[in-house]
Formats: sequence, structure tokens, C-alpha cells
Amino acid sequence: MTSTTAFWLAGRQATGETTFDVTSPWDGRTVGTVSVPTDAQIEDAVSAAHAVREDFAATPAHVRAAALDHVSRRLVERTEEIARLISAENGKPVKWARGEVGRAVSVFRFAAEEARRFNGGEAQRLDTDAGGQGRLAFTRRFPKGVVLGIAPFNFPLNLCAHKIAPAIAAGAPIILKPAPATPLSGLILGELLAETELPAGAWSILPVPNDRMPALVQDERLPVISFTGSETVGYAIMDSVPRKHCTLELGGNGAAVVLADFASDEDLDRAAQRIATFSNYQGGQSCISVQRVIADASVYDRLLPRIVAAVEAQVTGDPNDDATDVGPLVSEAAAQRVESWVDEAVGAGAKLLTGGKRDGASYAPTVLTDVPAEATISCEEVFGPVLTVRKVDGEAEAFAAVNDSKYGLQAGVFTHDLGTAFRAHRALEVGGVVIGDVPSYRADQMPYGGAKQSGVGREGVKFAMDDYTYQRVMVLTGLAL
Repeated sequence: MTSTTAFWLAGRQATGETTFDVTSPWDGRTVGTVSVPTDAQIEDAVSAAHAVREDFAATPAHVRAAALDHVSRRLVERTEEIARLISAENGKPVKWARGEVGRAVSVFRFAAEEARRFNGGEAQRLDTDAGGQGRLAFTRRFPKGVVLGIAPFNFPLNLCAHKIAPAIAAGAPIILKPAPATPLSGLILGELLAETELPAGAWSILPVPNDRMPALVQDERLPVISFTGSETVGYAIMDSVPRKHCTLELGGNGAAVVLADFASDEDLDRAAQRIATFSNYQGGQSCISVQRVIADASVYDRLLPRIVAAVEAQVTGDPNDDATDVGPLVSEAAAQRVESWVDEAVGAGAKLLTGGKRDGASYAPTVLTDVPAEATISCEEVFGPVLTVRKVDGEAEAFAAVNDSKYGLQAGVFTHDLGTAFRAHRALEVGGVVIGDVPSYRADQMPYGGAKQSGVGREGVKFAMDDYTYQRVMVLTGLAL
């Protein structure tokens, strides 16, 4: 029998009056049973966070850094155990789950480093005008208040880390709501944080059902909301609390552009392999997975069969097997949605070159061409192992095709030309341009986020800390400068 996993209320374990089961999307087995906090317990967590906010902001940097370092080390020690847990509750192939744990290790390490150097203050002389003679401005950053972090299912450990670690580093209390489908990985972070000396109330991890989220969102004691998830939910949150500070990391339909100078056999083999891998990794359930391939006409006919072959070489199956590249989606309903979008596109005239088959929660890696511009799969984020390939004539048309989207998260441009790289950086309406690779590259310390309907604000430890804090200036008077 599976034991019940407690949640974390103001740094201590607690159990509620009801539970829910977490099941594997691969085989339907029960991975864990999780206790659900009551309304009174949620109130206790919010009250504790609100009460400790000033003391936590004043906590010495070495205390916060030591706690973050501890979590980073413990993640290393428990890598295989946690990777297997991620794979079990999410369906992610275990080799990708190990990579996710490694990234979380880095996030907490980066946060520890930032905690030690963040907010050292900046001095600015004011005697550049006569009225400022004898005055000096000194500016530091202070937390805006308690952070409500809402994490998604696709990276159930690392995206929880991206909420928790920057908040602790900045001295902002945080209440984390993990995704209901994948709460166990986030709750593991509670185990590790409980081993530290952070003050009670500095953090809580509450597996709250989605239908009880609005009350947390509306609570005035939680002035900062950091959300990663769908465009629909993210903007609904922002619209419901227009006076709160919201950071939203939302959807994308990442484009990989292959230009005319990327034309050798070696170049095209590499592009095809990277495109195939990163349209299907995590089952395509990544905001920056490759969904659209935009190829110059001069390389299209040689690139397309390479992409199809590389996609067909992806190993699908049991996520517990180290050889598996592509596992199931998070649920059968998710796979059914992907199936319906592909069927719609094919019915409207798209050509299916490979894939297009569903088995329960699994969907075969799929390649489409000649997809109508109005098809759902052209306009929305598929969040599944499907890519479309399009032929264009020249750089300008390629960049226009990338921008012909309501989303703007990241784009990849396969080129060797430095001038083209800088033109892409200027022209593409996205949060990140990756030259010589797919859009799916992300370093956890860099600013990460989108333009247009891909969200507002930036993740990446230091940049999230900036979002969680505000500048406060002190003017010193009567100084001999």
C-alpha cells in the first residue's frame, strides 16, 4: 500500500482531511497518495509567510546561501531516486529526468551564489547639480512581499526550483503550489528545505487543487505571483489581480530556422538530429520544444528526409528504460488533444510524413508538411511530439514566418554567418534567439521568458530575484564628497 505524502506548512510537515492519488501516465499505477491542505491550513501558511516577511528579508545572506547550498548538495546525493520519481509521476524518460535533477542542482547553486552578492547596494553622487551638493544616493533592493509560486507539470522539479530558489535568495517568503498531476517532485524539495535553518514561515509547499487556486491568487498578503503554465490560465490570473506584480512564463510554438548557408551534409545531418531530438524530448511537452521548422528552399529537399529519418529513429516506450527517448504525455486526455489537432490539419490538406498514431497516453513522433496557416497546430502550442516543416525563400521570409505567431518565446537559427546572427537577434520578436541550434536550449542562469503572448517578466535566478524585489533609495545629506 502506498503511504500518504504530507505537505509542508510553514516549514513543517502536515496532513489534511482528504487525499488524492498520483498515477503514472505510462501504466496507470499509483505512484503516491498526497494529502490535501484544508482551508484553515492554507490560511496558517499564508499568515505565517506574511508574519515572517520582514524578519526573513533581514536574514543574513550567509544563512540563506547555506540553505540553498544544502538543497543543491542533497539533490546531487538523491539524483537517481528523484529522477525515478519524476519519471513515474510525469512519464518523462528517466534519462531526461536525470537531466532535470541536474538542472535543479544548478538552480539552487546559482541562487546560493546570488544570495551572497545580491543587494550590495549602489551609490550615486547627486552633486552633479548644485541642488544636490553634499548629497549621496544609496540604492538597495527589498522584497515586494510574499511570493505565490505556481508551477506546471512538465518540469515538476526544476520549475518548482525556479520559484523557490530565487525567492529564498532574495529573502522573500514563498508559498509554492505544485501541479496537481505532479506534486511529488515539488514536495521532495520540502524535505530538503526542512533540513535547513530557514525561519518558519519562509516557505510552504501546498498541493492545492486548481479549483481552490483563485482564493490564493486574490489574497492581498501575496503581492507577487510567479506563474508558469498555459496562456489562458496565466492571463486570467493577471486580469483578476491587476494591482499585483505578476510574472508569467507562458506558451510558445518554437521555430527552428535552417538558412541557405547551413548546407553541407554535416550541417544538415546535425540540424535534423537536433530538430528531431528537441521536438520530441519530454514528449514535446516543453514551451521551447521545436514545433515549427522553417527551411530555406535551397536546403529544404535535402533536409526534410533527414528530419523524417531522425524522428523515426527516436526510441519510444517505457520511460523507465534508459534507451527510451520519448515516453507518454502527462495524460491520455493530453494525447487525445494532440491527436485531434493532427487529424484536423490532415483533414485540411496537411501531409503526414510519419507518426500520427496514438496509443493511450502515448503519441507517436510526428512530422507534417503543407499545414494550412489557419490550422490549430499552426497557431497554437501543440505541447506534444509533433513538428511542421515549411519551405521559404530567403532570410527575410524565414524571419517573417517566425514572427507570424502570437507567441514569442525562443527561436533557433541554423547559420554560420555572424551578420545573419545579429540580424536575427534584431528581427525576431522572441525572448531568446539561439544561433546554430534549436530554440530548446536554456541555461538556468540566463534571462528566460517571452514576448507577445508568451508572457511577461523573466525567469533565471538573478532576473527572478529582480522581479521579486524593488529598488529603495536612501539620500544621505551633509556629506563632504
